[in-house]
Amino acid sequence: MPVADSGHLYKEEGNKHFKEGNWDSAIEEYSKAISVTKDDTLEKAVYYKNRAAAHLKQQEFEKAMEDCTKALEISPSDTKALFRRCQAYDALGKFEEAYKDARTVHNVDPGNTAIQPILARLHEIVANKVAEHSKLSSKVSLMLNLAFDISTPIDKRETAANNILVLAKEKAGAELLYKEGILNRIVSLFKIEKNQNIIVNLIRSISVIAKNNADKARGIIEIIGLPWIIELLNTRYEEQISAAQYCLQTLLDALSGMTLKDEKTPDVELCSRNRKEIDTLITCLIYALTSRTMTGVGRDAMIELILRNCDYRALDWAERIIDINGLQRLMEVASELPEFKYESSMEVTDNTRTTVSVCLAKVYDNMYYENARGRFVNKIEDFIKNSLVGPEIECRVRVTVALTTLLLGPLDVGSSFLAKDGILEMILVMANTDDFLQQRVACEAMIAAASKKDKVKALIAQGTNILKKLYVSKDDGIKVRALVGLCKLGASGGTDASIRPFADGSTLKLAEACRRFLVNPAKDKDMRKWAAEGLSYLTLDAEVKEKLIEDSAAVQALIELAKTGDHSVVYGVVTTLVNLTNSYDKKEIMPEMLELAKFAKHHIPEEHELDDPDFVYKRVEVLGKEGVTSALVALSKVESHNSKELIARIFNAICEQHQLRGYVVQQGGCKALLHLASEGTAKGKLRSAQALARIGITINPEVAFPGQRQCEVVRPLLALLHPECSALETFEGLMALCNLAGFELPRKSIIKDRGVSTIESYMVDSHEMLKKAAVQCWTNLVQSEEVMKMHEGNNDRVKLLVLLCADEDIDTAVAASGALAILTSMSKRCCRKVFEPKDWLDILRYLLTHQNLALRHRGVTIVYNMLGSGKELAEKLTEVMEVMNIVRQLDITDDPVTAKIKDLAEKSIKIAEEMKLIERDEHNDVE
Repeated sequence: MPVADSGHLYKEEGNKHFKEGNWDSAIEEYSKAISVTKDDTLEKAVYYKNRAAAHLKQQEFEKAMEDCTKALEISPSDTKALFRRCQAYDALGKFEEAYKDARTVHNVDPGNTAIQPILARLHEIVANKVAEHSKLSSKVSLMLNLAFDISTPIDKRETAANNILVLAKEKAGAELLYKEGILNRIVSLFKIEKNQNIIVNLIRSISVIAKNNADKARGIIEIIGLPWIIELLNTRYEEQISAAQYCLQTLLDALSGMTLKDEKTPDVELCSRNRKEIDTLITCLIYALTSRTMTGVGRDAMIELILRNCDYRALDWAERIIDINGLQRLMEVASELPEFKYESSMEVTDNTRTTVSVCLAKVYDNMYYENARGRFVNKIEDFIKNSLVGPEIECRVRVTVALTTLLLGPLDVGSSFLAKDGILEMILVMANTDDFLQQRVACEAMIAAASKKDKVKALIAQGTNILKKLYVSKDDGIKVRALVGLCKLGASGGTDASIRPFADGSTLKLAEACRRFLVNPAKDKDMRKWAAEGLSYLTLDAEVKEKLIEDSAAVQALIELAKTGDHSVVYGVVTTLVNLTNSYDKKEIMPEMLELAKFAKHHIPEEHELDDPDFVYKRVEVLGKEGVTSALVALSKVESHNSKELIARIFNAICEQHQLRGYVVQQGGCKALLHLASEGTAKGKLRSAQALARIGITINPEVAFPGQRQCEVVRPLLALLHPECSALETFEGLMALCNLAGFELPRKSIIKDRGVSTIESYMVDSHEMLKKAAVQCWTNLVQSEEVMKMHEGNNDRVKLLVLLCADEDIDTAVAASGALAILTSMSKRCCRKVFEPKDWLDILRYLLTHQNLALRHRGVTIVYNMLGSGKELAEKLTEVMEVMNIVRQLDITDDPVTAKIKDLAEKSIKIAEEMKLIERDEHNDVE
């Protein structure tokens, strides 16, 4: 067959699908026609513009625009291609381009009446935009003059700086500000500016100008320089640090095409083009880490930036950090102690060491092959060797602090150094001295080292007596650390009730000691932090859990400690709460394996009777009512993904009890859960999504997720529909989506995030509960015109709903018939498709005669809608009208549903009589 003929046949087939509303098939056929037509002929232009028409129907405006442009390259004066591209430009908000195409159509075809109203509307839009641009230009000049003139009153300057930020958020405003030289003016102003509101708003303006614009990002770096932006972190004002940190991240995102919030990975081509700027930025950050003039909070912000971007899914900085000696600099920061105050000392905060440990763990996790991990270990070894060269006590103290940071981060690496000759002995000797600083540092190292079971045995043998000696110290700082060390050693048996490293009753005594530190308001936050960490180990014991949960003062002290938001308290507080709620992972042991272990005389872990579900339920209820949600919200901003997972587990345990979900909503838990569902480990995101689903099931979505949050929650809920999720997770996800789909905005988000096909797949699932939940969700989705049009296409969607109307499960049948009632009220084509199943008549009779009033009401509504769709369809319903005649004879009861059924039946009979499909039997009339 000639190529031209085959292309024509594909086009005809595409036109057929187009008329039937089957857009995907139409696009496929037009694409085949384009592929077989090699030359740029007029026929090929037709194929392009036809495919553009199908793309417009699917609201794929970018693709429609591209196809029209290709058609116009072949036939520049093709009015249909110009008209469709005009529509695409219009939908994309490119009004100037749309107006240009509309004018061309009018010039080529003055008699085209379809383009005239579009041309008039676009002319008005473009004219208004020109006028607005003129006004905008004047406003930009005025705001710049006010904000940057030091002699202007401060209140007016603050307002002007705020207005500049607002202007920068508009594309035209950002362009004008950039052209007016705002960057150079900011650099000059910041040399003398003292007002924090003005500084913060202008930094934010730089971020907005750079957002999603690689050219602007490069221009900003070239004009003001990276060192200048990094220096903005060198302050104690939190708002300025947040603004500067966000500015640096925005520059990285713009240069790489990455968006961490939306989990959008970097664009390889864009990264390659901007490699020089990206590498310069990381190098500047790494070298600024050890700046002696940088504030502690500014240093923490830099480490957080490195942490966010070193993951392989982000900018994959891990190996680059090793190449430029970043590990040594991180270890140098980790070894810093506030007690050593010299001119060359670095300022650190309570959070610095925790942040460094998380960063080191992230870098090590991204070493995916043996050679890379070897390089990591070698760099750390070089640092330790070089630090131990001197004989001074300070050298040993710094190395021990750095090792503790390693043990809190990449544990395997830290443990490997601890196993080296002399290291553990050095720590034990330091613990046995009379120097408080050495004792404290050694205690912290021993606590961190006790994470590995093989190290625990060695420490119990060698370190228990030392820790007991330190516990009687007069220094509370030493005392509480020694207590935590004893707690960790005493809890090394985990949840296994049969393992007791210390004598019976010892763990309760240790817990009581921790409690005294925790509830004593005279103790500083550092003491209470260590007490919480001690409890995090001891609460693996069920007896300690029960004792703690009965102590309202201790629970409140734990919550108040968490509310401080201090990152250094996260581990202790969160782990304690995970243990109290039993929301940690439990290995399921198969009965066969259990019997085999008994036969082989292997040790079998025993669960304590106080960890039975009833006790856990009561503990969770107490925590929920004590206000633990506010504590979790404060801690949810932590950078560590593992900590986020633990927080998500606690949230999910609380939301498992429906009476506690209101507390979570009232205390701001939904916002925190949305954040946790978008960032963290896979398990953490899943637990957060499940907690959101549980809230969405029992609480009105407008209350639980006000405004834009109704749309933001859709994506986490759709994640619960993944095949690897459990049936319970999927069911809860579907139920929550069902409630959300009753509102227009989240319904649009479900469609946009391609959730429709996923939900649809569960409508034929073998699991009855999942099928029912999916059909109920579908009933709300069909209210959308877009979903309704899906049913009009060349598919079996309507047929499936008709068949589901006769499902054995009444709830499923009610939902399916409800969806069918909505569709038949919206679309004549859907009415016609009701007749496709061969059992359609039996199914309609089944609905009309069912004793369930909800089913009968929906059946009558479907028939009424179909009768109203024209005589052609109504004629096929003659046999159904016999049943309808019986339905209308029903006695009117007090039940409003029965009254509605009778009313619709009467109306349906009347329509059938008017169409002369049936004759009225007056003898059966009710007098």
